[in-house]
Amino acid sequence: MQKIRWGVLGCGRIAKKFASDLQYVQGAELVAAGSRSHHIADEFSKEFGVAHIHDGYEALVNDKEVDVIYVATPHGLHHQHALLCLRHQKAVLCEKAFAMNSRQAKEMIDAAKEENVFLMEALWSKFTPQYEIVQQIIKKGELGEIQSMFANFGFIPMQPYPSRLYEPALGGGSLLDIGIYNVFYVLSVLGRPDIIEASMTPAHSGVDEQCAATFRYNNGAIAQLFSTFSSNLATEADICGRKGRIRLTPRFYNPTTAVIEFYSGRTDSKEIIPHHSEPGFGYQYQARHVCECLRQGLTESPVMAHADTLLIMETLDRIRHAAGIRYEAD
Repeated sequence: MQKIRWGVLGCGRIAKKFASDLQYVQGAELVAAGSRSHHIADEFSKEFGVAHIHDGYEALVNDKEVDVIYVATPHGLHHQHALLCLRHQKAVLCEKAFAMNSRQAKEMIDAAKEENVFLMEALWSKFTPQYEIVQQIIKKGELGEIQSMFANFGFIPMQPYPSRLYEPALGGGSLLDIGIYNVFYVLSVLGRPDIIEASMTPAHSGVDEQCAATFRYNNGAIAQLFSTFSSNLATEADICGRKGRIRLTPRFYNPTTAVIEFYSGRTDSKEIIPHHSEPGFGYQYQARHVCECLRQGLTESPVMAHADTLLIMETLDRIRHAAGIRYEAD
């Protein structure tokens, strides 16, 4: 099996989870990491046994031992960092939100095509076992025609607040940080909404502390989405059809905690559907997929395609426009 050598750009909390889960991916090896802080890079190296630690990102993208780079910086920096990798012929798995807006996302995708280099958004939830189970239930028609969806994600951040949560330049706000999971799940079931209505409550920095959106479809379906940094929500998702419904609870986006509850007919006929959960945080599923894509010589994932990313970014743009959420990058 061809070994896929990984580098990590940014050594924060998400990068550590991803690095930890690479141990569960056969044929994958973490060989390099880059950070603008020597101290952080050194600590990362000691924790994960990384052979090549780089002070800064230019050295990382020039490392000939690296095949693919996981971009784990705040989403306000994804555009800049992904382009840096792509221009140096490094395949990229870019953390969500993929970019600040659809314009940036298109520029990143166009660059990947120009360089003929692999690029994928790291929307890990799409690669989890329970996501596939839910999709199969829907495809089999066990829910009937989908009429409504509800998705919420909210928590109260602990101090000191991570800068990415409230800093406008980094794409702060509940929508891009956690509300994207709500958007992704609704789009994966109902597709592009015909009408979007949205409103938000601003935080002290002007970004959205809360964001509520309603998706309306010409076939009559409606979806309600809510994200917040001001209260601890159940963080559940409901998919409701004429014949039954699915509830994903708690933390519907997380492969290690989400439980599938399937209700058919009467609401008291509930079935808990098991799924296989591997050790780790759950990032290994997407990493495994990227490794397989690279071994096949692909430059685009057949599962998380560029069109999927553009649809998500376009929808986030539409929500922000309706709610009055603006960034300098716009």
